[in-house]
Amino acid sequence: MEPRDRGRLAPRHLKGTVALLRLILILGHTYSFADSSRSQSDPSLTTPTHTTVEVSGDTVTVRFGPIDLPTGHDGDLAASLPKHVFQLPRDMYLTGYKAALFTEDGTPLPREYLHHILMINLSRESLACPGEVYFFAGAGLEMSEATFPSGYGVELKQSDRLMAVVGFYHEAPPTTKVVASLTMQMAPAGVRLTPLEVYHIGVNTGCYTKFADRPAGETDEGLPVHQGIQVNRAPISFRIDGCVKYAYPHAHDHVVLFALEDVTHRRTLLRTSPMVNRDGSLMGFAPHQVFQDSSGFPVTTQGQYEMIMIHHRPLQDQGSRFGMANYILYLTPGPCPQDGVQPRDVSDNHLTKDPVHALDR
Repeated sequence: MEPRDRGRLAPRHLKGTVALLRLILILGHTYSFADSSRSQSDPSLTTPTHTTVEVSGDTVTVRFGPIDLPTGHDGDLAASLPKHVFQLPRDMYLTGYKAALFTEDGTPLPREYLHHILMINLSRESLACPGEVYFFAGAGLEMSEATFPSGYGVELKQSDRLMAVVGFYHEAPPTTKVVASLTMQMAPAGVRLTPLEVYHIGVNTGCYTKFADRPAGETDEGLPVHQGIQVNRAPISFRIDGCVKYAYPHAHDHVVLFALEDVTHRRTLLRTSPMVNRDGSLMGFAPHQVFQDSSGFPVTTQGQYEMIMIHHRPLQDQGSRFGMANYILYLTPGPCPQDGVQPRDVSDNHLTKDPVHALDR
């Protein structure tokens, strides 16, 4: 679910809808709205479709579709629908998110139909990939629920131009009126949290400006996975010093384990094993396999790091398979604080013990 799982064209900057959003905030109601700065149809789609954004209290829900599957992908961001640009009604802190996939009547669909949802801040530059846009949230077929440690959040300004992208699996069976959504939980108005930066890493090439340098065999889908046991390694470097508080995992079928190693200090920083079916197809990640810790662990520009990805593909499995293992790291800049130092919480009313409410499924 790297923001560059498949690549072709660069994203386009489109006009925002801040005036409408401000009106929504003033009226205090919940509305769905679409980006009126572009057509909601695309010549590659068999039926017109659209994306809407709903702001309701402390949640922002992006809804993609309905659309009929299967459908193709377009551009660096492998979009199945036109990319959707919007702005928030006020400055906000993102504290968690949850993806969902269903038909228009609300019937849940298999997670395998979703390839990725990406949330991008066009007003900022990526920390991990210089010259590229700032990817701050998303989901793949694992569709894990993300909840950051209490007191931390990703700062999103009212002036930021945000872009929502969805890609559906191109081999999904024929299914009509499919809808995907990403519900983002925001901190209450007036609450200021300790800001988190976002840094994505992976065994496969994640920066689309580096696609030309990919090793032989690697495609937009990832690295080729052969029958039996396979181990892939990739060096990782960080362009900032930081303290990782949360790590959102993403992987493809047949992954047994993936990890982030601190080679300099001989420490395993992250070690993740997904839940899988008997055939090795990915089911998701148990909560205890998703790193969340307000104390965090440090990463530095001077350290040497490595990611490891281990697959086991059944010997009888036929056809081509491609693997991918990524982390979206949420970190605070600089060193990790000493014990007893609390994250910032500046508001008229202090945060509750758990400021992140359960996200709608």
